[in-house]
Amino acid sequence: MNFLGKSRSRTAALLPLCWLFLKILRPGHSHLYNNRYAGDKVIRLFPKTDGEAHALKKMFRQLQVDLWQPSSISHVSEGTVTDVHVLQNASQALLAFFHEANIQYEILIEDLQKALEKESILRTQRNRRSLSDYNYEVYHSLEELGRRSRAYKRAVWIDCGIHAREWIGPTFCQWFVKEALLTYRSDPVMKTMLNHLYFYIMPVFNVDGYHFSWTHDRFWRKTRSRNSRFHCRGVDANRNWKVKWCAEGASVHPCDDTYCGPFPESEPEVKAVANFLRKHRKHIRAYLSFHAYAQMLLYPYSYKYATIPNFSCVEYAAYKAVKALRSVHGAQYKYGPASRTLYVSSGNSMDWAYKNGIPYSFAFELRDTGHFGFLLPEMLIKPTCTETMLAVKNITMHLLKKCP
Repeated sequence: MNFLGKSRSRTAALLPLCWLFLKILRPGHSHLYNNRYAGDKVIRLFPKTDGEAHALKKMFRQLQVDLWQPSSISHVSEGTVTDVHVLQNASQALLAFFHEANIQYEILIEDLQKALEKESILRTQRNRRSLSDYNYEVYHSLEELGRRSRAYKRAVWIDCGIHAREWIGPTFCQWFVKEALLTYRSDPVMKTMLNHLYFYIMPVFNVDGYHFSWTHDRFWRKTRSRNSRFHCRGVDANRNWKVKWCAEGASVHPCDDTYCGPFPESEPEVKAVANFLRKHRKHIRAYLSFHAYAQMLLYPYSYKYATIPNFSCVEYAAYKAVKALRSVHGAQYKYGPASRTLYVSSGNSMDWAYKNGIPYSFAFELRDTGHFGFLLPEMLIKPTCTETMLAVKNITMHLLKKCP
C-alpha cells in the first residue's frame, strides 16, 4: 500500500505559507476571504421558454456571473435548472430583471459571506491538530490533507478534487482510505475488494486550485496556471484531456470557467495523471472520479450521444450502485450517460479513461441538488460519504462478479 498523489515540489514549498494564510483568515482576526462575498446571493432560475433562456444567457454574459449549475452559459436552456452566484452590486438589477421578464427564481443563499462565516466558525471549533483526533467528518485544508492521507495501489483508480471548489470530493477520498484501513478485517466486502484489487487514490487532483479555494476564492474552479497573453489564470482540468478536446461544452477563452487550455494536457496535473494511467492502463479496470454537485452517477460518453459498447454491464453497475446508495439515507441519484443525464462536455477525464482502455469509467456528482451547492455543510459529510462508500463497493464488486 503506497500513497499516490504526490504534489509538485513548488506546491510543497507553499504549505507553510498555506498554514500562515489559514491562521490569518480565521474568524476573529479578519473576515473570511477579506469579506469578498458580503451581500452576494445564490439564485436558482427556472427558464420556461427558449426566449427566457436566451435572455438569461445574454444577461449573464454582460454581468460575467459565476455560474454554479450548469458549468457553462451555453448549457442554459429551456427547462434547465440554473444556479448562479450573483455579486451584491448586481443582485438588485438582476432581481428586477427577473421580475420584469417574469422569470421564475428562488434565492438559495441570501448572503454568501454569512453562509461561509457560519461554516467557518463551526469548523474552527473542532480540534484538527492531533493525529488521534483527526476528524473525517470535516473539510481539511491542503496542508492537513497532505500530512494525513494514505492510499492504496493498483487496478482501480479514484481521484477527487479536479475542480477546486468541490470540497466534498477530497473529503470522500479520505473517507474511502479510512474505511479501507479500519474495516478490512471486519467487513467481508472490503476484504474481498482489497484482496482482489489494488487501489490508486488521488485525494486532491487540483492541488493549487484547492489551496487557492481555501485562501482567496472559495468558489474557484480551475487550476492556477498562468497565461502569457491574458491576465486570467487557470484551466478547467476536466476540459483539458485529449478526447474531443475543446469541442462542445468547453471554452476557448482563458477567463471562462470551462476554459480548455492552450492545448490538450497543458496542465501539469492532467499530464501527470494521463501519463500514469497510460502506463498502467493494462491492469486498471475502473476509473472513478468524484465531483459535486447534482446527485448523479455518470458514465461515457460526455462528448457525444452514442452508446458505449459495454453499455449493458456499465448501466447495470450504475443501477445497482444508485439503488444501494439510496438505501442508506434515501438520497435520490440519477444515473446514465453523461451527455444525456447532465450535458455534453468535451475533453473530460472520464471519457479519456474510457477511450484509453479503462472499460468501467464513472463520474460521481455528489450531494446535494442545489440547496447548499458547493457549501455542503460538514454535518452532511458523514451521510454523503457513507452512502457513497456503499455505491463504490457495489461498483467494485460488480466488476469482480459480473464483469470479469
